[in-house]
Amino acid sequence: MNESAEVVGELMTITAALRRLSRRRTAEAVARPRLPEAQRELLFVVADRPGIGVAAAAQALGLAGNSVSTLVNALVEADLLCREPDPADRRAARLTLTPRAHERMAAWRAARAALLGKALDQADVSDREAIAAALPALRRLLAEVRADVLDEGRKA
Repeated sequence: MNESAEVVGELMTITAALRRLSRRRTAEAVARPRLPEAQRELLFVVADRPGIGVAAAAQALGLAGNSVSTLVNALVEADLLCREPDPADRRAARLTLTPRAHERMAAWRAARAALLGKALDQADVSDREAIAAALPALRRLLAEVRADVLDEGRKA
């Protein structure tokens, strides 16, 4: 196995475990009923890009448009998403969070920050600095992977 493959394996193992633990612990600390992961992910996309359309949200999540439409319907019914017609194109919809969704997401973020913040606070200063220093490189890695996925989608 080459060095890149080892780094990839370790990176994926660590990030998946952090995500799994964070998701499980924050879900326990936040309002019920628990939402499926795909619905939570859609809420985070809409929170980051208020007014996003269904097609753009599907692209951001790497899902089919009809799958995201199903998620949107469920979240609208749960009073977590607003779906408004796009003023420029009445056939398209723009998505925004409801006040209830904003409250729920704030609770998720607070629970996640408490969980990971406590662990970071207990880490050595050099580990905290190394993690902080790695963030820009990880953002660039994510952007590169996203670009590659988009390119593959356009070729398909």
